[in-house]
Amino acid sequence: MKKFYLSLASLVIAISAMAQGWPANYGGIMLQGFYWDSYDYTKWDNLTARSEELGSIFDLIWVPNSAMTRGGNTFQTMGYMPYLWLRHTTVFGGQSRLVNMIQTYGAMGTGIIEDVVLNHKDARAAEGDGYLAFIDETQGSYSVTWDNENYTGIVCNDDVEGGGGNYDTGEGFDGARDLDHTNARVQQNCITYQRFLLDSLGYVGFRLDMTKGYAPQYTGKYNAATNPIFSVGEYFDGTSNIRTWVNNTKGYVSEKPTSAAFDFGFRYRVHDAIESRNWRNLGWDEKPLAELYEKQYAVTFVENHDTECRINGEVQTPIWKDTLAANAYMLAMPGTPCVFYRHWHDCKYQLKQMILARHLAGITNISGFEEKWTDDQFYAKAVYGKRGTLLCVVGNYPYNYNASSSTYQEVLSGKGYRYLLNRSMNTVWMDVPDGRYEGPLNVRFTAVTSLSNAKIVYTLDGTEPTAESSTIGSGGTLAVTSSCTLKAAILSGGRVYGVQSRKYDIFEPHDITLYVHSDVSWSMMTFYAWDNSGTKMCGDWPGKRITKREEIDGDRWFCQTVRLTSPDQYVNLVVSNSSSSRQTAGVTGIREDRYLVITGEKDEDKYIIEDRTRDMETGTPEIEAAAPDATSGEPVYDLGGRQIANGQWPNGKFPGGIIIKDGRKILTR
Repeated sequence: MKKFYLSLASLVIAISAMAQGWPANYGGIMLQGFYWDSYDYTKWDNLTARSEELGSIFDLIWVPNSAMTRGGNTFQTMGYMPYLWLRHTTVFGGQSRLVNMIQTYGAMGTGIIEDVVLNHKDARAAEGDGYLAFIDETQGSYSVTWDNENYTGIVCNDDVEGGGGNYDTGEGFDGARDLDHTNARVQQNCITYQRFLLDSLGYVGFRLDMTKGYAPQYTGKYNAATNPIFSVGEYFDGTSNIRTWVNNTKGYVSEKPTSAAFDFGFRYRVHDAIESRNWRNLGWDEKPLAELYEKQYAVTFVENHDTECRINGEVQTPIWKDTLAANAYMLAMPGTPCVFYRHWHDCKYQLKQMILARHLAGITNISGFEEKWTDDQFYAKAVYGKRGTLLCVVGNYPYNYNASSSTYQEVLSGKGYRYLLNRSMNTVWMDVPDGRYEGPLNVRFTAVTSLSNAKIVYTLDGTEPTAESSTIGSGGTLAVTSSCTLKAAILSGGRVYGVQSRKYDIFEPHDITLYVHSDVSWSMMTFYAWDNSGTKMCGDWPGKRITKREEIDGDRWFCQTVRLTSPDQYVNLVVSNSSSSRQTAGVTGIREDRYLVITGEKDEDKYIIEDRTRDMETGTPEIEAAAPDATSGEPVYDLGGRQIANGQWPNGKFPGGIIIKDGRKILTR
């Protein structure tokens, strides 16, 4: 596959937006990119380092609130007590590292969702004179100001006396000051904050925290003014009340809801079925939002940071068993599935397979469905996608369900679940997902077809299979010993059907070289490098003084070679001068030769490094603004070199950001 390169550091990713709450017919998958107290694991730099893995699978990633809390980057907090709205330095990283993370994923077509807290805000002081006062802020053209004399921005029935606003329009929160959303200044501040998140930082939307704390029409007002593509509210309640909240986000500004909601009813059903070992519970009682008319606005989940068993010892209401069955059911159903980070970390291979099956059938958030069987021992439901039907069977004994072998072909199974596709899809299932692997692979092929005399044809060089291509029988296994793009299809009557593709990177230990040049006066450099397992690669801090230098196009580059020995390994780097009095911010996720430039700009007290690797490796021209046709069928690539499939984004438009078309860099909006 052809690859294109450019420097991302100077780019501001622009995302096109329409006020619609959540797109209809959306087939994307969302990841909750954190868990409770995941301070180190989900730092912005660490998420950036995993962009190759996560960006290739997930369309949206929900991250913690990045607004600054009282402790800034010195106090560990998950961000639910925001102190400043326009300054984004937290324990997860500084604002420049946040923007770098957002842009890196945006270039891959993955949008970042911010966990936004509008219900309440932390005051200037914990007690005394500033207990009711908020800090005024200005960042560029964005400004928020507060009434710190009469405190009209705080509800009059706040748990702390002194608020000068109206009564709260929702439930109270006793951890901080509840904002009065009937107040015009508060409304304008919320709109300014959301615009700042979208337009200045580059988020594509919001996960709205504690939406039971203020009336839903204010969500409608703020979203209509700021136009996020994606908005999902946390309305912790039963389906009936969630449904009412979604519809009431229309407010007085929209004919349609302006926000989706997390489908707690869906989660309750799954949890109850697993805990009781009675799978009838998936079909009993109140239907979840994902099975109602408003299913477009259902974001389904089976676990999150408020239900998990937390690492600090707090036990919520976790799913202790049948994690795979729970995720299999979620990933087969309509609505937009949100995978929990811990589940992804523990079961990523199986979850990749499930996601591939969902995409193969073309299931979206508005897909139809039919209950096929309900029993205390297992539950079966068929979901009708744009390209085929996915039959999901979950339970204690999923093989007790007798699916018609003339109608369905099983493609995937595991503890407590089965996936079957309807044969009329006339395509091929390959059981090993795309990715980087250590050593040879054995890929099993399954023909999903109703055609007579059908064969499976395949290629290993990325070309389209033809009648002359190599063949393999259904159920056959192919040994893949080197990196390749494997394409396979059904051949019947001289015609090729249902081409499917997998890209495999077979890892071999190899050396990479780190090149660093400085735009400021650094006559000497020291490299401190470590990998993702914590192994030091250039000695203890401050690391190794670099003596090897190379001249490239008149510039002097300090360079050091390190060795990668496993497919999941990556390198992190901090550069300092000879006395360690000056140092750079960290660069993470290095898996190949990198050309890094120390700029004169700083993030807090550390120098910012720009990655110039792609500038060094390509002659691709400068960026231009355009609106390419997303339905033309012409090859279009993201910055990772992957071809963008038509129809993957709402309204037939490409994702906002930088794409490559006809060898040109194009900024789409």
